[in-house]
This record gives sequence, structure tokens and C-alpha cells, in this order.
Amino acid sequence: MKFLEYTPLDRLNDFLSHLNLGERTIKGCLEAYSCKHTGTDKKLSLSLENEMLDYLGKSSDTDSPSPADVLLSRSSRKTLIYLVLTLYHMYPDYDFSAMKAHQFFTAESWDSFKQIFDTYMFEASKEWIETNGGNSLLDSLYKALDEVVKLADCEIYSYNPDSDADPFLERGAIWSFNFFFYHRKLKRVVSFRFCCLSNLVTEEFLMAELAYEEDGEIFDDMDM
Repeated sequence: MKFLEYTPLDRLNDFLSHLNLGERTIKGCLEAYSCKHTGTDKKLSLSLENEMLDYLGKSSDTDSPSPADVLLSRSSRKTLIYLVLTLYHMYPDYDFSAMKAHQFFTAESWDSFKQIFDTYMFEASKEWIETNGGNSLLDSLYKALDEVVKLADCEIYSYNPDSDADPFLERGAIWSFNFFFYHRKLKRVVSFRFCCLSNLVTEEFLMAELAYEEDGEIFDDMDM
């Protein structure tokens, strides 16, 4: 996977990097990647494929519906591997288990994404119009994504892990969403994560951390 730079994404990232709305802060980030293997991608891909096939074999012993159903198609497994590789490149120090990841990725439509975006990014959208004028935030996002991954031919996935397995989740998070826009023919993925943080919780944490550091300095100066 190779990180790709696109100016339209940069403009949105600049706006969403730290949008302070008083009691809350909206943060968002868009990253584009080529699905061409680099570095250890090939070895990791093979490992993920083997793990999924092993899981698929174990799941076939039961008659009940299983998240493994999505792994029956080789094309679906390949898509999942690209999405997991994207996660690894976004967070190289985090361990993503294929066994969990395939249960946490859900296929979405643009309409379902739009509904979530309109609901949770309402205030951010108002701020965008006041700051930039012209097209709405959603329209600007659509245009930028379309330039990179051609939305009409794009597959959309949401990533919804447990909170304990979510590297996206920040301290003070009120809500958080993670979407991936994948174009199969272009072999290109755009990740879009956006969240809302409580400024009160963040400030309390920073104050507590500062107090702890000051206490540490006092003990450092003491002759034990």
C-alpha cells in the first residue's frame, strides 16, 4: 500500500483537523492509498488469507449463519485484505486481527453514509458554509472522493470494532465513525474517519496530567 497525496483531500483535512465548536471539537481525516503491495504487504496479505481460510474451514462445521459468509468469495477476501492493509499503514504500531476485522467491516451505500454524515456533521457543515461559502461540506467531500475513487463505481465499508480494539477512538470521544471507499479496478482506497470530542473531558484530562507531572517534579527534587 502506498500513501497518495491529493490536493482536494488536503483542503478538507485542513478544515477538519481541529474544528472547535465550543463544548465540542470535530476532528476528521481523509487518506488515500494505492493497493499496490509495498514492503511487507505481500507477506502480510498471504498471512491474512491463510488465517481467513482457516477461520472459514472451522466455521463450515456449523450450520448457523456466520460472519465468515463474507469470506466465501475470493474477491471479498481480497477486498478485506486491502482494507486491513490500509489499517496497518494508517496505524503501523497497532495489531489488527483478521479474525476480528472481517466481523467489523460492513458494506454501506452512499445513502447510508450520507444519512450518518448529515446527522452527525450538521454543525461542521454550517461552519464550512460560513468559512468557505459555495458548495456544502458534503458536496465538497463528494467531489473530492469522486476525483480519487470514482464514487459511482466505488464500494463503501464502515469499520465498527469494539471500543477496546479501536485505534481511532480518542479520549473524550462522544461519537466516532470510520469509512473506507474502495475502487476495485483502480485498486485505490480512501479512508475517512471523523469524530466528536468533549472539550470538557479533554481539558480535565490535560489538567490531571499536568498536575501529575508537577507532583513528579516535586518528588524528584526531594532528598529521599
